[in-house]
Amino acid sequence: MSPLLPGNHITLLQNGTEFFPALLEAIAEAQHDIQLETYIFEPDATGRRVSAALCEAARRGVHVRVVADGFGSRAFIAQLQPALTNAGAEVLVFRKDLGLFALQRRRLRRMHRKLTVVDGRIAFVGGINIIDDSNTPHQIPPRFDYAIRIEGPLVRQVRAAQEELWRILCWANFHRRPRPPADVATTIAAAEPAGKIRAAFVMRDNLRHRKDIENAYLAAIGRARREIIIANAYFLPGRRFRSALLHARERGVSVTLLLQGRIEYWLLHHACQAIYPHLLSAGIHIVEYRKSFLHAKVAVIDKDWATVGSSNIDPFSLMLAREANVIVRDINFTNELRTSLLAAMHDGGIELAADNWQKRPWRLRLLSWAAFGVVRMLTGRLVRHGE
Repeated sequence: MSPLLPGNHITLLQNGTEFFPALLEAIAEAQHDIQLETYIFEPDATGRRVSAALCEAARRGVHVRVVADGFGSRAFIAQLQPALTNAGAEVLVFRKDLGLFALQRRRLRRMHRKLTVVDGRIAFVGGINIIDDSNTPHQIPPRFDYAIRIEGPLVRQVRAAQEELWRILCWANFHRRPRPPADVATTIAAAEPAGKIRAAFVMRDNLRHRKDIENAYLAAIGRARREIIIANAYFLPGRRFRSALLHARERGVSVTLLLQGRIEYWLLHHACQAIYPHLLSAGIHIVEYRKSFLHAKVAVIDKDWATVGSSNIDPFSLMLAREANVIVRDINFTNELRTSLLAAMHDGGIELAADNWQKRPWRLRLLSWAAFGVVRMLTGRLVRHGE
């Protein structure tokens, strides 16, 4: 895992209402270079605003690169990519969608991370796609999610990860890779300390960093002495992760999981519920967020460990997808995120009762295990992963 770097200033951004104004401001002020990666780039009002801002930046001479996932951003490829290309931006697609062939295990290896770096000076990392917060039918409150804005030495690591993926995609697509302008390289190399926060950039790929995000979680859980709060849209961990949480409970650590309470993706929603009885019986608190759709992938452990990123705790994120999280070691940041999570639980969460959950009708229990089995089949070795 990457080492903790001091000297960063990190701002927590909740939902698109805070994220998109900050992102658009950074794009508007860019002078040299913008590189954006996203799983979903939707051609809705938000997506068109971001696309227009990128086009304007490219037309005024900013070097703009966009990487979009071929499955999550299918509509982007047809509706927004041509305008970006015509404006002078470079666009590459990670694994184009192949319809039914997308269900093959190797095609499930998606580019799920959400990263933007502007002028080698500002980075955005988190779980928020380029999409309206309220795009889901019948959704009134906005989707609940987080991102962070970073200034300082950590930006170099985010940008280095982007450069590595760009090289891989250029090679895979036989695409000529123009070098960024010299002043961009100089700006990246000269990123100055901007604050006092220690932080690390951790990513997951299918080569050198297969377990970096999971191992970062496991190390923090293993050190926990007081409290663990994990908010995750899709929580279906392997045996190692579940054991770590159970051992934390045995040590007297309070463990709370804030999980998806609305059905957005039917299969994963029911598969995740298969493990609830085991966790609840061990004294782990499970709160379902039902006010809107939960999309967060964050955690707070004790007083000064937090993570914000794109990685769910499920086999798709931990075994297949390219993901990116930031680990933050700072009391003030951790307290801000913890306060936000507690407010979300209070305002939109329902805590599950162990007794009631054990008494669910057999049809619902069967449904959960059937969904669990399908996810296991799709991802290979769900129960054993992480051993």
